[in-house]
Amino acid sequence: MSKLRAAVIGLGVGEQHIAGFGRHPACEVTALCDCADDKFAMARAKYPHLRLERDARTLLTDPDIDVVSIATFDDVHCEQIVMALEHGKHVFVEKPICLLEAELVAIRAALKRRPRLKISSNLILRKSPRFLELRDWIRTGTLGDIFLIEADYHYGRLHKLTDGWRGKLPFYSVMHGGGIHMIDLVLWLTGQRALRVTALGNQIASAGSSFQNHDMVISLVQLENGAVAKISANFGCVKPHFHNVHVFGTAATYQNDWPDARLYRSRDPDVPYERVVTTYPGAHKGDLLFSFIEAIRTETEPEVGADDVFAAMSVSLAIEAASHAAGPVAVRSY
Repeated sequence: MSKLRAAVIGLGVGEQHIAGFGRHPACEVTALCDCADDKFAMARAKYPHLRLERDARTLLTDPDIDVVSIATFDDVHCEQIVMALEHGKHVFVEKPICLLEAELVAIRAALKRRPRLKISSNLILRKSPRFLELRDWIRTGTLGDIFLIEADYHYGRLHKLTDGWRGKLPFYSVMHGGGIHMIDLVLWLTGQRALRVTALGNQIASAGSSFQNHDMVISLVQLENGAVAKISANFGCVKPHFHNVHVFGTAATYQNDWPDARLYRSRDPDVPYERVVTTYPGAHKGDLLFSFIEAIRTETEPEVGADDVFAAMSVSLAIEAASHAAGPVAVRSY
């Protein structure tokens, strides 16, 4: 079988996808794209052997490209994904897959027209050794029955809202852009479907800036087995970037901390917790790409499949809507 030819569109975090594709022997990156002068100049100097383009449409419609990696600004993801699918390309996209419900509907429709194509998103926390271990513990009953999960995305980079491209978009959601990692983590850890959400948000940390939406959103999510998840996205926090995870079970409680996590097996304050030294975060931005290419070759599902991507985005859309509503919002299926 000839190698799959990949193109990377957007060379911010997308540059890290180049090495990810290169780890699979059945794939080679043949083209790169960025419209920004500095990124284009960087690519010309660093990757002189690769084709360079400024217009993404050139690669999205090129029959010589089999796979595209989309790492552009969030507001153009939908248009680029649909164009890629319509031209027969498999798509790996940086989160979020889109920003609006109508966009998610359009992507699902485009994928249904091309059912053999693969789509995935870079929900990279699934590759963290610490969270892989936690998932095994949940599934083998180490924590007992899970009744509450707290999953907080502490971004700690407010300047990316107030001074970066996010603040220049007509609409940007901190839940779509960051909290979706925690949404996917909760769904993946528990294997449960989300039914409904309530949410609150505010814009105190970014007040006076050009950013026009909540910079902090906190939600309660009802899972189908009765368990509850508290999921938040906090871009304004004054602390380093961190994925705060607490899992409360009937037999034990797990707390992600830095540098080690903690496992509590007793309610007795005199019984010490167990240190969990498994690597965190320990995942590279391109680590999901090997699985994605292998899924294309074998016509199987990648580690993050299309249904996973749509499920996480469905919850995020519901949380965003609930943060501006007066009551709970049902999670729709797309």
